[in-house]
Amino acid sequence: MATVITEKLSRLFINLRQVPQLMAPLSPSTVSSSEVPKVFWKPYIHTGYRPVQQTWCYYFSTLFQQHNEAINVWTHLVAALILLLRFQQLSQRVDFGQDLHAQPLLIIIVASITYLTFSTLAHLLQAKSEFWHYSFFFMDYVGVAIYQYGSALGHYYYAIEPSWHEKIKGFYMPAAVLLALLSCAGSCYAKYRYHQSARLLSRLCQELPSSLAYMLDISPVVHRIYTAPPSERADPALLYHKCQVLFFLIGAFFFSHPYPEKWFPGKCHFFGQSHQIFHVCLVLCTLAQIEAVVLDYESRRQIYSTLQGDLAHNFSALCLFTVTCSVLTAAYMARKVKNKLSFKEE
Repeated sequence: MATVITEKLSRLFINLRQVPQLMAPLSPSTVSSSEVPKVFWKPYIHTGYRPVQQTWCYYFSTLFQQHNEAINVWTHLVAALILLLRFQQLSQRVDFGQDLHAQPLLIIIVASITYLTFSTLAHLLQAKSEFWHYSFFFMDYVGVAIYQYGSALGHYYYAIEPSWHEKIKGFYMPAAVLLALLSCAGSCYAKYRYHQSARLLSRLCQELPSSLAYMLDISPVVHRIYTAPPSERADPALLYHKCQVLFFLIGAFFFSHPYPEKWFPGKCHFFGQSHQIFHVCLVLCTLAQIEAVVLDYESRRQIYSTLQGDLAHNFSALCLFTVTCSVLTAAYMARKVKNKLSFKEE
């Protein structure tokens, strides 16, 4: 018996020694950080980069290869496909065209699919060149701004309690639009102006507006969680709302802190990056959020129809305004990048 146990422990030890190799397979076409421009560098990730100036077909084909962006691509691609399927299921029982009160639900679902799709494209195609690296991530920030607006609207329209609505109805949606636009502009500027050497300034530009936006956007949910009577605390929608808050906070930590790659520098080029954990947490947050909003749409109609009246069209117009301003911001920053790179080449 002792011999059998010893043999099993030996095999386990051998397998554990092989884990780094099993977790870190890469496509043979990947290169080290020294072979790509500094703008592509990630902290503590020394290899697994894709070479620049390849054909677009090459970068699309890397969807099925192993490199340091592969998991970031697949996490959001799979989530986008899941939400497309969920939208198709909902469209069979929700009249998005005729039901005025379904418009905010449509906006948050489309906003979620948009940010997931833009993020997928950014991580898949940004290695084409320095210009496209900046441009695709500017597009990613546009998706984030649209999602921030969609989240704010979903929470304000369906999840809010009348007492909180009375306190914030005069400024909530205009402030949500402003903070979404500041988040987009701050992220674009931080990407354009700062690199890893200016980490504090970059985080200030990118994370401060996003943090303020989240605190505002989630306030109807937090208020409802803390004021819910005992009889409603087992409400499935409330449980989903709690899950989305938890997943977001965990994801925010990994977005801001480079763990575990900081503990294992050079070992997490394929699997184990903090941004990958952030992606997974954000996906879980979004999926939980959508389910919560759907349940609120179905069960709280008497509340939100009284509170919101016929304002859905106004909120749709605000969404269009947010999209337009975000796209213009990204286009302006892309033009600045083009001028900057042209000047550098000269």
